[in-house]
Amino acid sequence: MALSPEDARRALIATHRFGLGGKPGGVSVDVARDPRAALRQEVQDRARLLIHDSDLLTTQAALGRHFDQVKAERLARESSRDDTREMQVARSRGRSETSPATDGMMTPTAAPQQQPVEQAIFRAEALARIRKAEEPMLGLGERLVLFWSNHFCISVQKGQLARAIAGALEREAIRPHVLGKFSDMLLAVEKHPAMLFYLDNRQSVGPGSKAGRNRKVGLNENLGREILELHTLGVDGGYTQADVTALARIITGWTFVGADEKLGPVGTFVFTPNRHEPGDHVVLGKTYRDTGVEQGEQALRDIARHPATALHIARKLARHFVSDTPPPALVAQLAKVFRDTEGDLAAVSQALIQHDDAWKGTLDKMRTPYEWLAAIVRITGAPRDAGQLIQPLNLLGAPLWAVPGPNGYPDTTAHWASPESLRSRLDLSATVARRVGDRFNPSELAEHLFDAALSADTAQAIRRAESKQQGLAILLMSPEFQRR
Repeated sequence: MALSPEDARRALIATHRFGLGGKPGGVSVDVARDPRAALRQEVQDRARLLIHDSDLLTTQAALGRHFDQVKAERLARESSRDDTREMQVARSRGRSETSPATDGMMTPTAAPQQQPVEQAIFRAEALARIRKAEEPMLGLGERLVLFWSNHFCISVQKGQLARAIAGALEREAIRPHVLGKFSDMLLAVEKHPAMLFYLDNRQSVGPGSKAGRNRKVGLNENLGREILELHTLGVDGGYTQADVTALARIITGWTFVGADEKLGPVGTFVFTPNRHEPGDHVVLGKTYRDTGVEQGEQALRDIARHPATALHIARKLARHFVSDTPPPALVAQLAKVFRDTEGDLAAVSQALIQHDDAWKGTLDKMRTPYEWLAAIVRITGAPRDAGQLIQPLNLLGAPLWAVPGPNGYPDTTAHWASPESLRSRLDLSATVARRVGDRFNPSELAEHLFDAALSADTAQAIRRAESKQQGLAILLMSPEFQRR
């Protein structure tokens, strides 16, 4: 379908700036005629964002497997120590370390290494996630999931427990709320075992609580600080260190049930009064009465509705989708809708789509490694093995659910357009092209993806390629495919 230059530009903005990229058949007539309507349709169905896969475990089931693994490893170590002591005794008595039947000529064969259960869970989650990127026509909903997952990030480098439930955090606490209320997402994330573990609230004990007085353990402010600095108000949101400390005290006792299951089923959120700092606390000028777990819940709901939170979220959304220096009018409108609707994220997403400033300019932002790989998947098909996603992300410097810090991966073009990153993308483009083989005519594919928005230079470079594989690699490295 041949489009006018302007229609092609708007279709490209819909598929790249807001979506995950085009598909081999090109955009539909409906998208080309009214890209805003097509995007609005994608953010009207919350159920479309959920992942239903019987192979994926709930947080509780995944943590149950994790704790079983920990127990098995502990027993194996204890058994190994016992075997070592027996061997030492045998040697001291002059006996052979091998079976008499082998006469010292053979040693026991080591048991084959099994994949850790946490890694198996992680790989299943990774595969389900990238397959989900292949489904939608445009992919705005998935882009929103990626945005919020990076906003509320954790890192599997924290430990095997985090590796077991990183995917469940996204599926259970983020996806159901991407088009719902921000306050609901905030509470779901901060009460999820993955976040409580990642930011150490499990170890946080109120100094004046029963546990604090008896065990001489203290307050950990990590979660309280990041809630204010990163998750809600922003670093310039007007809070003080006193607010950080007060919020950290309010959420003492927020934890989850461990392997002993003394307080309920393993992996469920639980409030433990004996670790909670007693008393009323003041956050951002408001006093919160000591009502147990409700004290923290109310504080978070109020912070979620704070004007500074609206502005912080509006800036991040506009920066992510439109420009590293987002248009002030767009930021102001998103913040207003956020305030007026008390954080209705569907309404904020609609406002983003509708604003004229979101459709201006050229596609200047660099796709993140995951977005780039997702765009490739939408052309070539989802991988059969999780390693085809995990290993490339590692090579591109963006390991899945393994951010270097609680502020997430950078969202600027300069970070992802470094020479090292581009070299890695070039190598991976060649690898993908070899794997795909001659399935595509790269010139026809480029025309379907970009139509009249395809530059003459890119079209010529693809035509002059020595093979279809080389032409596809050039396409994947082209400015049209790299930018969003």
